[in-house]
Amino acid sequence: MQVEHHDLSHEFPNLAEEIQALKAKHNHFSTLSDEYEQVTREIERLEEEDIPVGDFAIEEMKKKRVKLKDDLYQMIVAFQAGQPTSA
Repeated sequence: MQVEHHDLSHEFPNLAEEIQALKAKHNHFSTLSDEYEQVTREIERLEEEDIPVGDFAIEEMKKKRVKLKDDLYQMIVAFQAGQPTSA
């Protein structure tokens, strides 16, 4: 099965410097980033290995990933604007 990768470097290729800076400077961003990557790896593992899992479970994981990605993006935008990076 062809699996699309959703790690942050694929999702935001033009924001790599900002992501690295936020990971280094802001614990909350780093924690959310780690959680996002963990959820992403689990979804990709389930899809790649074609592991049977209920549609509801995988959809909930994907919704969680989207929420985390949105939160992370908002923090990146605030960082770029020189604003505090709270979620």
